[in-house]
Amino acid sequence: MAYILIFISAILVNNIVLSQFLGICPFLGVSKKIETAKGMGLAVTFVLVIATVVTYLLQVWLLNPLGLGYLQTIVFILVIAALVQTVEIVLKKLSPALYQALGVFLPLITTNCCILGVSILVANGTYNAQGLEPNLLTGTLYALFTAIGFALALIVFAGIREQLSLVRIPKGMQGMAIALIVAGLLALAFMGFSGMDKGIAEFFS
Repeated sequence: MAYILIFISAILVNNIVLSQFLGICPFLGVSKKIETAKGMGLAVTFVLVIATVVTYLLQVWLLNPLGLGYLQTIVFILVIAALVQTVEIVLKKLSPALYQALGVFLPLITTNCCILGVSILVANGTYNAQGLEPNLLTGTLYALFTAIGFALALIVFAGIREQLSLVRIPKGMQGMAIALIVAGLLALAFMGFSGMDKGIAEFFS
């Protein structure tokens, strides 16, 4: 049950983009087409999960024993940058079209505060583990579900923006203006899930 609650909390209740407002740059920049949003969602999922595992192990086995916790942010950014570079090389060879579609936003995953934020939360054990002991397993699951939540928000937002391209919008509201309004409404919609995890936990307790 605790793992299900982590799933619900990470994807719906505390969505990393719409509730915690992390990863806004790719959310707004790569959400014009659903296919591009799917590609970014997969790339972020891969990088986030692998980065969480690697940074957690570095924190526990290297930084903490040597008293180098103050280097956490620098080390984590270097790990994330290396993983993004790997994803970039793979996409360039396997899917040139997606690589071109993602454009500048693919390297920007390196500085995506969503990935760095989740990595730090898991390494410090300060994420919502729903009563379970924060460890590598729960941290990895939290990272995976958070990435799924990011991809979900991105794809839903991209679908809405595709529909908006088919309707007449006042000139002053076109472009990023209407996108920000839709993002705000989507965030309000996700607020409807607030407390859902606690309600389920109380129901089955």
